[in-house]
Amino acid sequence: MPLTHAKIWKGLDALAKREGISPSALARRAGLDPTSFNPSKRFGPGDPPRPRWPSTESVMRVLTASDTSLAEFAAMADDAKDQSLPLLGLAKAGEMGFFSDDGLPLAEGWERTALPSLREGLFSLEIDGDSMHPLYRPGDKVIVDLLDTRVRSGDRVAVRTLSGETLAKELGPTTSRHVQLISLNTAYPPRTLLRADIQWMARIVWVSQ
Repeated sequence: MPLTHAKIWKGLDALAKREGISPSALARRAGLDPTSFNPSKRFGPGDPPRPRWPSTESVMRVLTASDTSLAEFAAMADDAKDQSLPLLGLAKAGEMGFFSDDGLPLAEGWERTALPSLREGLFSLEIDGDSMHPLYRPGDKVIVDLLDTRVRSGDRVAVRTLSGETLAKELGPTTSRHVQLISLNTAYPPRTLLRADIQWMARIVWVSQ
């Protein structure tokens, strides 16, 4: 099968995943600009946007840096499973060239929204209360990433306390000793927990409704 524009970029993403790093880190390892493989660099101007291909030199430098043969890369590009969905801003979605006459997304011109792929630290919890209504309803299933340390105020998180209580909340102001958890349902007041009483806190990365 030919290595299409989409397959080559998927192959680079798959190679970065195999190495346990981001596409930006993969580019940096090869001595390239860290933004070389960003989704925004994969299409150029035009209506619809024109596909941009990584240079042969860039691909070969990446393969050399990761000790990967061209045949291995071709197999990865051909087999790479697309764990993403088409992404377009609402304002841009009103422009011509991104949807077919049937209202379906066209193949080119979109960025991508990554879907969570199965990996260590990723698990699902089912919502059984209404403290986060209307965002989360009883029966909704959220996916949390226990290994994602990029938790900051405003994130939706799952928290498990040393006493065994597990909560789904919005993270409020934090200090070195305290964490405030906010319910979207105003019937529930904010809760403040001691960090010492928290077993783990994980960012919610997906919800199935």
